[in-house]
Amino acid sequence: MPNAPKTPARQIRIGDAWYEFDAAAKAMGTERATLIREFIDWYLRKPGAKLPSRPQSASEATPETGGSQ
Repeated sequence: MPNAPKTPARQIRIGDAWYEFDAAAKAMGTERATLIREFIDWYLRKPGAKLPSRPQSASEATPETGGSQ
């Protein structure tokens, strides 16, 4: 069978955050599916699994102004 993936597709409902997740994954140089598989492996405590890295948030990327130092 041509173009048959090794694993069957799974369906979940996520909402509009799916598009933000796609942009964030691409900003990290990866794909949503890869991140989800990494998270699942970490959650299930698979040997060697690590929690995927996250991109900086907008508040982390810019220094705060007007605060005391």
